[in-house]
Amino acid sequence: MKVIETLTAIFRDLFEDETLVLTPEMSAQDVEEWDSLTHIQLLAEVQNAFSISLTTSEILSLKTVGDLIALIQAKADYEH
Repeated sequence: MKVIETLTAIFRDLFEDETLVLTPEMSAQDVEEWDSLTHIQLLAEVQNAFSISLTTSEILSLKTVGDLIALIQAKADYEH
């Protein structure tokens, strides 16, 4: 499954919105329910789904969904 498809499923489940469509430019400001708690839950789900570990500095560098996709792809290629 592609990264964007898996991420979309995670976002839709976490935010309970089956109509949510991810774009590379999307950020927490674009999703009303995306607060600090859901951010932590999101990152936990991402790490579990992709079998990766994110460092604090990597997490702090994330600004958009596009940043997250790039990081997942880089980590998945490196760790597998």
